[in-house]
Amino acid sequence: MANYDALLDRIAKAANVARDEVERRIEGKRAKLSGLISKEGAAQIIAAELGISFDNELMKINELVEGMKRAHVVGKITQVFPVRSYSKNGREGQIGSFLLGDETSNLRVVLWDAHHIDLLNSGALKEESVVEILNASMRNGELHLGAFSDLKQSSEVLAQVHTSRVLIEGSLLDAKPGAYLKIRGTIVQIFDPKIFEDKKNPGQQRALVNFVLDDGSETIRALANERTLEQFGVPSADVFSSEAFVRHKDALLGEEMFFVGSCKTNTYFNRVEMNIEKVERLNPEELIVALGRN
Repeated sequence: MANYDALLDRIAKAANVARDEVERRIEGKRAKLSGLISKEGAAQIIAAELGISFDNELMKINELVEGMKRAHVVGKITQVFPVRSYSKNGREGQIGSFLLGDETSNLRVVLWDAHHIDLLNSGALKEESVVEILNASMRNGELHLGAFSDLKQSSEVLAQVHTSRVLIEGSLLDAKPGAYLKIRGTIVQIFDPKIFEDKKNPGQQRALVNFVLDDGSETIRALANERTLEQFGVPSADVFSSEAFVRHKDALLGEEMFFVGSCKTNTYFNRVEMNIEKVERLNPEELIVALGRN
């Protein structure tokens, strides 16, 4: 919850109000809205009520929070991804993206405007380029740039930046969009696999399994594909067999493990979900040592 804590500190300092008072107002706003808004969203409402605006205020990457509309940040491009073409509702376009890092964290930057994408295609912006971004939107843990966003070279020197995803070893209370998270949880519900055709490899089937994790602080809907499920001890072939999968389903229910994955918002259901990339079995000896320390 580093982003939220950083935002809380900024609001308290800017408004000259005690941090506890700001947090009390945020919780009051969430209660008034029946919990249908995140802490970060409620914090931005409270900031506005206090006359504080973070529009285009220069921030570190770990200070950016979901829902910001005019984010301003400086960072170094550490990885450039291939530009992709898309077709939607009869319209065609391209999407560019790169990984941006500073000394606090990193995140993916998504480009929708043709001018910005041309900067990538021409090589004007490349890995190791330091850039300044203004008027960008934070969505799903990513920074999105549209036609009214500004993307330009920066003369700022960034010696050390995060070049890989920052892993948060915490709880499901830290499951915010864009978070790369490791939690210790229990599988409390498993759903039957959803089988679909791989669009990149016609004729090849893929599978997704939905399940619910509980770590004692919160629950979350999680997803794993047939390849990741091999780490659970489920052979890929068994995922495509209803009879075989039932046996694994019964065995996995109630299993406690370490889960590592990225969090994203499911816009259809308006909830944060965890895409599992790795699982680790609990080591009883390590647990005994850890319990002894506590």
